Amino acid sequence: MKKRRLEFLGASWLFWVGAIAVYAVVQVLFSTNVITDYMKTVIQLGCVMAIVSLGLNLIYGFNGQFSLGQWGFYAIGAYASADITYRYAAKVSIPLDLGFATFDAGKIAIFLVAIAFGALLAGVIAYLFGLPVLKMGGDYFGIATLGFTIVVKVLADNTDTILPFPEMKGARGMVGIPRLTTWFWSFFLLVLCIIILRNILHSSTGRAIVSVRENEIAAKAMGIDTVKYKTLSFVIGGIYAGLAGGIYAHLYAFLHPSLFHFIKSFDPMIIVVFGGLGSITGTVVAAFAWALSLEGLRIILPSGAEAWRYIIYPVALLLIMLLRPQGLLGGVEWGFLKPIQWPRRKFDTGAPKVETAGQEAV
Repeated sequence: MKKRRLEFLGASWLFWVGAIAVYAVVQVLFSTNVITDYMKTVIQLGCVMAIVSLGLNLIYGFNGQFSLGQWGFYAIGAYASADITYRYAAKVSIPLDLGFATFDAGKIAIFLVAIAFGALLAGVIAYLFGLPVLKMGGDYFGIATLGFTIVVKVLADNTDTILPFPEMKGARGMVGIPRLTTWFWSFFLLVLCIIILRNILHSSTGRAIVSVRENEIAAKAMGIDTVKYKTLSFVIGGIYAGLAGGIYAHLYAFLHPSLFHFIKSFDPMIIVVFGGLGSITGTVVAAFAWALSLEGLRIILPSGAEAWRYIIYPVALLLIMLLRPQGLLGGVEWGFLKPIQWPRRKFDTGAPKVETAGQEAV
């Protein structure tokens, strides 16, 4: 009998040991100032982009729905969570001193409630928007989601006029957001999102989601409710984007509508395609490569030549797509993210065995 592996939240102990080791090593590098505060922010930005791109990978890479609306849900999560902490974070304070660490439990609680609310709001709006739009397919769905992102950006420009949120200040930008995102929360929420997505995809629900991508007509013929699983993928992807937006808002403590321009909606799409459609590992690796390459080039290039990174980066991306069109990792996964290999069952058909030359029938 095969021994059962020690698991937590569906992840093996080896995965958790590796995750804790990565967190500890990076934290030590932060504490000893080997990594500057600027690069610390860039690494946390990589976590944010990985989360929003994982949501898009579920929609596009695993479910096959071409969507450009991820940045709109990202903006919704950012503004919704920022508004909650702007209103209430200063009113709640429960300082705790554990000896080895000092933190404000009240502000952390408000922060977690805020980003959870932003993620859920993005998911609800994704559900309501997806009900009529998901009936369209292919390019039509992509254009509709792009239109959604543009509408969200216009509303962000006019939050103090059209919408009753003067604290968001519309096109002037929202300030006064408490800086509550830390390396711990960025990394922990990324790991949690990876595990949840992996567990979904390795379930019967995940196989139904992937079947829609492979052949929607065949999936319908097998009795799979394709509209249901399209909607589910779209909603989960929206939740991931809203969560990432909340983390981003409390990382930079400033939001401006220009950050959510529809052109930016291509960033997670580039990450998903660069990493490999249908690859969780590839998406995470590509997200950090995206963040570190753009900001790393800003440091490497000489003063006055920083704008060249916007030429070097797309040329490098073009070369990679030409030399490896399936993406950085294609459909390859690492570690516990690898697809489960289910053992094949042998069925006894009950048919009599045929006697062959030199053998007697049993």
